[in-house]
Amino acid sequence: MKIQILVMLLAMLLTVGCGYGSKYNSGPMMGGAAPQLSQLAPTSATAGNGGFILTVNGTGFTTNSVVYWNSVAHTAMYVTGNQITTTISAADIANPGMVPVYVRANNMNSNTMNFTVN
Repeated sequence: MKIQILVMLLAMLLTVGCGYGSKYNSGPMMGGAAPQLSQLAPTSATAGNGGFILTVNGTGFTTNSVVYWNSVAHTAMYVTGNQITTTISAADIANPGMVPVYVRANNMNSNTMNFTVN
């Protein structure tokens, strides 16, 4: 009888400690989906100008989403599951070219969209 109680208590501790059933677990094992980008705003900037706030629209964003600008992680501000923002500095747009942008959330990368620096 003591062994059964000990096993039951151990199972309860493991279940609680692992966060089983938590609505906040949204990783791949819990059915989370890869984020998808649909729009960047603005869509372009002029090289040498000052920094700006980039708005990223899409789906599957979380409070832990990270925006990658030219493969460099930028902290994202969560607005909704469909929108996040990040700060792009003047140094990020110092040179003209196409800049790949993607988001990482749920331990998965989104599709990539290009941002134009004129």
